[in-house]
Amino acid sequence: MGHYMTKEERIILQTLLDEKKPVSYIAQKLGFSRQTIYNEIKRGEYLHNYGYYDKRRYSAQRGQAAHDYNQTAKGRPLKIGSDHAFAAYIEHKIIVDRFSPAAALAAAKRYPFQTSICVNTLYSYIDKKVFYTLGNKHLWEKWKKRPKAETQQRRVVHPKLPSIEIRPAHINRREEYGHWEMDLIVSGQKGRSVLLTLTERLSRQEIIIKLPDRRAETIRRAIDRMERKTPDFRQKFRSITTDNGSEFMEYNLLRKSCRRKGDRFDIYYCHSYSAWEKGSVENHNRMIRRFFPKGTNFDEVSATDIKRVQDWMNNYPRRSLNWQTPNQAARVPRGQALGAGPSVTQFSQSCAADQIRSNSTLCYFLSFR
Repeated sequence: MGHYMTKEERIILQTLLDEKKPVSYIAQKLGFSRQTIYNEIKRGEYLHNYGYYDKRRYSAQRGQAAHDYNQTAKGRPLKIGSDHAFAAYIEHKIIVDRFSPAAALAAAKRYPFQTSICVNTLYSYIDKKVFYTLGNKHLWEKWKKRPKAETQQRRVVHPKLPSIEIRPAHINRREEYGHWEMDLIVSGQKGRSVLLTLTERLSRQEIIIKLPDRRAETIRRAIDRMERKTPDFRQKFRSITTDNGSEFMEYNLLRKSCRRKGDRFDIYYCHSYSAWEKGSVENHNRMIRRFFPKGTNFDEVSATDIKRVQDWMNNYPRRSLNWQTPNQAARVPRGQALGAGPSVTQFSQSCAADQIRSNSTLCYFLSFR
């Protein structure tokens, strides 16, 4: 974060100007931009009489006096004050780690900074360009109130498929680990690859699987591979809620276990045009789009990049989890605030680089911790 020029720095400025040093040299020496130096020279400038002629010179004393006077004309001082460590931390979390302002402030509470501000104040500081680097361009989304549609689409579910309307209440209340929401993120026009995304409703743990296409068979084979590689699969995947996309319509085949007789999980289908009914995975898809904007060709996205995004999401603190990360929330023992699913550490280690071959390679990056 930038700071106002101090009295000592103004004295150095005056000395360097008297030595006829160029402004670019002075700016680098003092750590300010050239425009800041020009502004300061103008603030402390006066006419010095040499007898036969006058010459404009800079006075550190005049510059400091003008600065002190200007400060009296301002409102309340910024809460962030001179806590440069706090400002630098907030900038790093938002710009480098891609945290939201609320998440950055929550993370900052773990350290003994002098400053404590609310989310609204931070947004105000960002909007007013108080920070040295941080600006609105670094924020993921500026929420806008969307106008309501004039007509509502008719909500329907395939008549032969289990509707979300019959999904048990304890799943709706997010009381138990192992209930997931599933969706697809498609490539731009030139790509065929897609991302299969699964979000666990209680902990918000995320799984991102890159697939070569969006065929129902490809998705089923991916789920089969997950089941074969996951110990106690039925405990970790109790149900999946998804939409009415054609790629998810193989209901009987999708839920049929590839390891034993019977079903591996229950499946519930949302109503048409009701994305909010699987809001967790939809929200996560928006987060993924921060790294892979619309139009991204997933054919050209590497496995390493996908895993990096998945790991970031599973270690990103959430307000809904009392600022725990999904990985932390999944470790909470049963009976405590969040409930929890069983540990699945082994699965992450065994599946981190697994591949399936079906005309092309399917890469899996599953995020259990």
